[in-house]
Amino acid sequence: MSVDTRGGHPAMDYPEHMRTYSGFVRGAIILTTLVALLMLGMLITLV
Repeated sequence: MSVDTRGGHPAMDYPEHMRTYSGFVRGAIILTTLVALLMLGMLITLV
């Protein structure tokens, strides 16, 4: 993902921002997958 930093504020740490955002997206995907697996396991074992 590319970000155009030409119009940005010079104090903004864009590489750190992108690293944090990527970590958030990765965490959200992992959490969503785990919840889906939990629901599937509940469907199989409780029904």
